[in-house]
Amino acid sequence: MKNIKIALLVVSVLVLVSCKEEVEKPKVIYDGTNKERPFDKIDSTQIAIADLPIQIKGTDYLIHPVGDLRVYEKGTKSRYGSSSVIDLSFTISNYGENEITGYLQNLKFQKINSDSIRALTDKRVLIQTATYLSGIADKTKKKIMVYTLFDIDSNRDGKLDSSDIKSLYLSDVSGENFTKISVNFEELIDWSLIESQNRLYFRTVEDTNKNGQFDKNDVVHYNYIDLSSNDWKVASYEPI
Repeated sequence: MKNIKIALLVVSVLVLVSCKEEVEKPKVIYDGTNKERPFDKIDSTQIAIADLPIQIKGTDYLIHPVGDLRVYEKGTKSRYGSSSVIDLSFTISNYGENEITGYLQNLKFQKINSDSIRALTDKRVLIQTATYLSGIADKTKKKIMVYTLFDIDSNRDGKLDSSDIKSLYLSDVSGENFTKISVNFEELIDWSLIESQNRLYFRTVEDTNKNGQFDKNDVVHYNYIDLSSNDWKVASYEPI
């Protein structure tokens, strides 16, 4: 019985160590000569597929979400033992309340009554959310989209995913003027719209000690953009 308890204790310690190592995996790996240079070896073996188009209420554009065909391998049991079944998911996005969500390679925009379709970007990105600011459009007539996405393989594992740094972008509702708002290698924490001021507020954290992690020793930056302005100039503020 004593030996069993010791064995269980050892297994528990190993599990805790393994979990700790997983948590402490660097989110950013810096280059030895240039700490701002991204690593661009991206996995391109996936099969692209598009969902049916979405028209956000109050806009004149169809949006076509483009992403990877999702392939799942499910383990099953039969009379002859275990086997696996390949399952496909052809749905890559969700839509609700003026927001498209998913893990998307791109969005493509098509003006109503036109056959022309243009891509949001020609760069490798992984789009997590695309939000139409309908309240701002009603007040200012400026039709703006906000995106949270991953655009740099910051941990250098050869792919873009949620383990990389999240960034903030804006564009017109047509997909034009696609512009990065957050600073390279600063992690987006969150963003919030204050319609009474026509302002988009957002926070980022900078890995100031360059240890590859975002932690309590790093600096949080507070910013906003006046969306009623003709340009999207980022202004900083100090609430603390």
